Amino acid sequence: MDNKRLSVEAIENGTVIDHIPAGLALTILRQFKLLHEGCAVTVGFNLPSKRHGRKDIIKINGIKLNEAAANRLALFAPEATVNLITNFKVEQKMPLKLPETISEVFRCPNPNCVSHSEPVASRFYVRRLGNQTRLKCHYCEKTYDRSLVTEA
Repeated sequence: MDNKRLSVEAIENGTVIDHIPAGLALTILRQFKLLHEGCAVTVGFNLPSKRHGRKDIIKINGIKLNEAAANRLALFAPEATVNLITNFKVEQKMPLKLPETISEVFRCPNPNCVSHSEPVASRFYVRRLGNQTRLKCHYCEKTYDRSLVTEA
């Protein structure tokens, strides 16, 4: 008897976001508004991972993320993989690449930044330094670690 089984059910058509660092799946669901699309979403938390020890996974039936959305995902989970599924098989693996700029996703932590007092959309330049993602505010030009910049 084979003891192997899936922890999270397979999907017919859609997107699988795998190798999400444990504990970040809810942040990604909220940021990408995946629960508002009306599609079935399956989430696994703290699943075993050979690569990271523990991971989260998100499976969205009926929605295929485009390249821009996948790259925005790299801001939250740069090690994640995005698989597009067709007829229960991986049709395409999308490598994640950090976008050069990101707008209207994060809020500048600098309370004196003009983005807090003027009606302008937040905008950051994105850089990867070692294992850290750094965001430089377009307006005040201060640079912050991704973990210090809050979601807008």
